[in-house]
Amino acid sequence: MYKNELDRHIQNSSTSNSFVLFGECAYLIDRYTNILTKKEDVCYLSFYYDEYSFSSAKAHLSQASLFGGDNVLIIKSEKKVPKKDLDILVDLCEKNKDNILVYAYYGSDYKTYAKAFAKKSTMSIRFFNPNHGEAVNIISKIAKEKNVDIDNYAISHLLNTHNGDVALSSNEIEKFIVFDKAITTKDIDLLVFGLAQISIDEFIKKLLNKKDFKFDLSNILEHGEDEIRVITAITSYITQLYMFNIYIRVNGAANALEILGYPAPKFVVDEKAAMSLRFKPDVYYKLHNLLLDTELKMKSSGVDKGALLLSTLIRVQKLL
Repeated sequence: MYKNELDRHIQNSSTSNSFVLFGECAYLIDRYTNILTKKEDVCYLSFYYDEYSFSSAKAHLSQASLFGGDNVLIIKSEKKVPKKDLDILVDLCEKNKDNILVYAYYGSDYKTYAKAFAKKSTMSIRFFNPNHGEAVNIISKIAKEKNVDIDNYAISHLLNTHNGDVALSSNEIEKFIVFDKAITTKDIDLLVFGLAQISIDEFIKKLLNKKDFKFDLSNILEHGEDEIRVITAITSYITQLYMFNIYIRVNGAANALEILGYPAPKFVVDEKAAMSLRFKPDVYYKLHNLLLDTELKMKSSGVDKGALLLSTLIRVQKLL
């Protein structure tokens, strides 16, 4: 099943009471997990990633609700829950329609879930990354839910500002709630610093790849970032790379959930893993010392932050 079919079931109140959500778009998996479990007078139990316990999950769906309503079980995981566990949890929902189960799987090995529960009433839904038109419709629905006055043209501009990222654009809608007026493209240009305007991450990647970064740096500073925030962003990025480096050397492969504390797209993990291994531990040590020393100097009075930042970034590239 795909998103459009699920939407029709939701509109017609014909959904099942157990769901397996998976696919390429983590944002839509999150959104529909919330939609499918948003009810009043229910008893919730949620497991996030490594917290999952089969005995607790089974007990929750086996007992009567404390509120006299539905028992809702949410499992969010980047690792596969054993099929035999899911079969039992699904059966508990088949036997008791007051139960609701949502298994949100964020891993990439999801193909088996398309037909895994074909003999059950369970709904298995794959979420693709939305195209531009679909993304506009998603953001439009969110804006209406939040009572934000914004037309599709402005939404399209917002998405373009964030390179089509629905999650980031959705977060911007939250910020617009405080405005008691229609949001225009000019408001978006004024209030939103988007990915389309040279992102700091892209600038840092140029820096670490020893490419010319001066134009990107100028662009970032012109759009409101100050020199100290640029330095702290670089320090944070390099710290993440060092964490990847250590984890891979100890475990043999990267695991975003354990390194970062949240799942990340495979291409992001692969990119950071590859870059992290390019630098030796002593290089990370020297980079951190240089950046932290620069940040301290910038916080002193009477310092030309722009000149200090530029000289520091040149020194960073010499260390690589």
